[in-house]
Amino acid sequence: MDKSTNRAILIALVQGKSHPEETQEHLDELAFLAETAGIIAEKQFIQKLPHPDTRTFLGKGKLDEVRNYLFAHEITIVIFDDDLSPSQLRNLEKEFNPLSRETKVRIYDRSLLILDIFLMRAQTAQARTQVELAMNQYLLPRLTRLWTHLERQRGGTGTRGGAGEKEIETDRRTIKHDITVLKEQLEKIDKQRQTQRKSRSNIVRVSLVGYTNVGKSTLMNLLSKSNLKAENKLFATVDATVRKVVLNDIPFLLSDTVGFIRKLPHHLIESFKSTLDEVREADILLHVVDVAHPFHNNHIDVVNKTLAEIGAGNITTILVLNKIDLLEKQQDPVRPDELKGYYRAHGFEHVVFISAALKENIQELKDILFNEVKKKNLGIYPQVVES
Repeated sequence: MDKSTNRAILIALVQGKSHPEETQEHLDELAFLAETAGIIAEKQFIQKLPHPDTRTFLGKGKLDEVRNYLFAHEITIVIFDDDLSPSQLRNLEKEFNPLSRETKVRIYDRSLLILDIFLMRAQTAQARTQVELAMNQYLLPRLTRLWTHLERQRGGTGTRGGAGEKEIETDRRTIKHDITVLKEQLEKIDKQRQTQRKSRSNIVRVSLVGYTNVGKSTLMNLLSKSNLKAENKLFATVDATVRKVVLNDIPFLLSDTVGFIRKLPHHLIESFKSTLDEVREADILLHVVDVAHPFHNNHIDVVNKTLAEIGAGNITTILVLNKIDLLEKQQDPVRPDELKGYYRAHGFEHVVFISAALKENIQELKDILFNEVKKKNLGIYPQVVES
């Protein structure tokens, strides 16, 4: 992507009782999402409103300020931290793209940015089919003359300059057809995956879950002695990965799948239901948390709510508080024993502090995990475990 075309401004609202610090943290996360997508976040705009303007999301004064900044600095991307309705999107495109202006502004909302990242990250046929389905379901009610994502999915480039209403209708029919085809493809892949899972139903399954970019892939590599890609980027893992692990002569399957994030697009969760079966059908969850993050409690809540939404809220869970080395470097760090007591009081029976990067306390985690796997294994091979 050319540097002249990937500079963006970020926009967020402080609504109701939201704290400015929390809104800023959300914008920082949005900037990280943009960076992951290859976009440079150059400027942030925040407006305090009781609720988004139904027509343009922003109030008139802030909208004028954003537009003036866009034009003055020749910025071509605007990213909103919330989702835009189809009518808000159409109105904003009229505001930011007057007929007299040659350089067109592309508008992203949070869901579209996440979907774009997933589309870049997906490697397997299943993951690509899931993301393309979610993208098409998202785009269908939002088609406009400036939309570029269809071209990207079909291998083309550039802005749809001059595309008329007839072309939009053609795109709409094409998307509806693509949705039907993608759903059929996904059903076939799902049946194959279900057969694979049934073939390994006699072995304990452990799944890594957590907010995105908390170190799950690094921990997966440590426990399974594999060499998966672990990056300091959001959604480094999109495809589910399963490895066989043996602890003290007891085998189990360890899976790593997509990290969660606040406001994960609904269509994406629906499309990824089959991939998330690795989580839903697990016997044990390793809930990995970046304990050094200032809003890690919010991240835990997001993950717990998503787990409940996909039907995995009652699975035995080990809370793995990762990046303890970074926590210890903070000013006035919270003591681990205090945190452990806090989380046990909030329903987590098993709590362990680790540093996956520095391999600290990994043996303690393995001991806890072994005991839980042994309990689950008792129901599968009672004669083997008891002997």
